[in-house]
Amino acid sequence: MRTPRTRSPRKPKGQGAERREEILDAAQTLFAQKGVHAVSTRQIAEIAGISQPALYAYFTTKDDIAAELCVRAFAILGQRMADARVGYTPTPENFERCLRVYIDFGLDHPDAYRVAFMLEKSVDGSFLQKTGDRPMIAGKQVFQVFVEMVGELHAKGRMAGDDAMAATQALWAGLHGLVSLLIARPEFPWVEREQLIATHVAMLRRGALK
Repeated sequence: MRTPRTRSPRKPKGQGAERREEILDAAQTLFAQKGVHAVSTRQIAEIAGISQPALYAYFTTKDDIAAELCVRAFAILGQRMADARVGYTPTPENFERCLRVYIDFGLDHPDAYRVAFMLEKSVDGSFLQKTGDRPMIAGKQVFQVFVEMVGELHAKGRMAGDDAMAATQALWAGLHGLVSLLIARPEFPWVEREQLIATHVAMLRRGALK
């Protein structure tokens, strides 16, 4: 996990795109460390090296920043899944390869994964309402790739159960469980990481496929 950077020097006008990225970078680091609720726009602005009013020129609220980070994280995962589906055929080997894509994404981008999958955005569900459901829409688009993958195997009679959606959600939850534990509890005496991942993926495959 990254530590917050020291306050960046104030930037001259005309560097808006760069400044916007620095706001997002600062927010992602702080959100991953403290959670969305414990971080203020003032703290984000300080790490980004701008004033709080200047931050509001790019993002109206903290929820807008969190939503943008969620959408970006899902976009990275979605692109990786799309790449894995190029030339895809519904075989057990390709099935495992797609499961690994999810795991590798989370471990390659732990801060992004935390913000998208591991942080509670609001206790009353208002986060999605305030952000126009953008994070949920982006997440469902990625999940749909899993739905299609499992559906193809189900159509060929390769799935162990009859409910393809239940199987898809169980697989998604199984992958999330491993990734979130490896990110949140790195100090646990895990076996060698590659061995653990391979064992987990193989167990998911054996449980899902005939």
